[in-house]
Amino acid sequence: MSGTKAPCGEFTDSDSDDKEEQTAMVCLETDLHDGQMMEVDIGRHSVLLTRCDGKYSAISNQCSHYGAPLSKGVISGHKVRCPWHGSCFNALTGDLEEFPGIDSLPCHKVKIQNSKVYVSINKKDIRHQKRLQRMGAAVPGVNHTVLLLGGGAASLICAETLRQENYGGRIIMASRDDLLPYDKTRLSKVMNVLSDTIVLRRMEFFQQYDIEVWLQKEAVSVDTEKKTVTFDDGLVQSYDQLLLSTGCRAKGLDVPGRKLDNIKMLETPEDARQIHAASLGCNIVLVGTSFVGMEVASYMIDKASSITVVGSSDMPYQNTLGREVGKITMMMLLEKGVRFYMNDHVTEIKGVNGKVKEVVLKSGNVIPADVLIVGIGSLPNSEFLQGTKIQKNSKNYVVVDKYMRTNVPDVFCAGDLASFPLALAKNQLVNIGHWQMAQVQGRIAALNMLKKTTELTSVPYYWTILQGRTIRYAGYGEGYTEIVMKGNYEFEERKFLALYIKNDEVIAAVGLDYDPVVSAVAERLLSGNIITKKEAQSDDPSWLQVS
Repeated sequence: MSGTKAPCGEFTDSDSDDKEEQTAMVCLETDLHDGQMMEVDIGRHSVLLTRCDGKYSAISNQCSHYGAPLSKGVISGHKVRCPWHGSCFNALTGDLEEFPGIDSLPCHKVKIQNSKVYVSINKKDIRHQKRLQRMGAAVPGVNHTVLLLGGGAASLICAETLRQENYGGRIIMASRDDLLPYDKTRLSKVMNVLSDTIVLRRMEFFQQYDIEVWLQKEAVSVDTEKKTVTFDDGLVQSYDQLLLSTGCRAKGLDVPGRKLDNIKMLETPEDARQIHAASLGCNIVLVGTSFVGMEVASYMIDKASSITVVGSSDMPYQNTLGREVGKITMMMLLEKGVRFYMNDHVTEIKGVNGKVKEVVLKSGNVIPADVLIVGIGSLPNSEFLQGTKIQKNSKNYVVVDKYMRTNVPDVFCAGDLASFPLALAKNQLVNIGHWQMAQVQGRIAALNMLKKTTELTSVPYYWTILQGRTIRYAGYGEGYTEIVMKGNYEFEERKFLALYIKNDEVIAAVGLDYDPVVSAVAERLLSGNIITKKEAQSDDPSWLQVS
């Protein structure tokens, strides 16, 4: 259930002379029952008070990811799930239990006296809304190396988990990027972003915890017999355990004119900035109706002179969210002047003086274009594995088991490159290129490297932003046979929930301004507590209870 907000209680300071140990305290009269939570204000600090198994606990109320109020989320047992992006925290300790957040939360003292609840906050915790989980460092004399190929979410979380679990060997993270691991989800949402503002950890962090970061270094081959990786500069590095997390790259158009200037693909912060600058006051054409493509179209509405989207299906997101939701999202952009050419594709790009001027479609339509942005899918970065025994599928993604192990001993794979068994889909092998899944796979890989046997059980959770409004998705909807729609999705004040049904069960949910229902669905799917089609169709909200 979601929480309520308590009135501010009495605010007092402790008598301690140690300014770091001084506390602020609030006294409450509350009748919280097990499985309930509420927001409590102590000064300017928002605290989440919960009750589980008769015990009260208090942690920071702001999610460590983007600051969402956890009191508006979902509590299940000792776990609180964020209403915005699905991060989970232990209500007793504040420890992070599910991504996309990467930090834990401060935990505050609670005592019961004379039927009143007293919550006290250490003054230093008021200044710090996040808490880094305890991490170790390299131990002299430990001759063991974990080599992480790729500098994205999976590698970062793998490295952090190893140190959190007291791994004392050498950790090397090798990335072809020129930037430390950063929040890639921001690129299509805030395209004039400064690289420094989206870096997830500073270099001082990696130095403090003995995580070596090699930038602008790309693996070109792997020898799993000798346990070595050769890089583009000729360096040969040995490993004891290897993580493959090199991700994917954008797929380009294969048509005449594809090498003209001002044809852009979004992969890096520099790409985002270039697209932003090139599009101001210009005619832009976007090819592809993926999440990224639609976000870029939305972002450009008040910046470009005209925006045209070319898609190969009837509706945007048709293969992932279905025609019903695709139609709603298309209407959101049509109302803002975005033009769509659906069931069509580019056959030629024409230019003047070496720059894009027109885009020719199969239908015969010719669209003026100063900038062409291509978002038609991705290709796995797995060429460097040629000649190895590492198993790949027909699309060249690396196949792993539920422990993120490949078929070759001591070689693991995580992130966009992995084809993995999804517990939610009866262990069907899938490839899901989402931020949260890459993070959790990095963690699972690290734990299994350390022989701490842990299976991948997370429920996929992702989000997209159109016109400043967030659409959230949880589950895995492939193969759904019908959709149960709720809410208002015909007018500008849209608010809707779509529940995807297969075999009379809910397998996924997508919502716009329907918080915290998508998080509640994620929690039900994770617990294995089936949501029936009858429940989904009901107007009785009791099925959302997950505790």
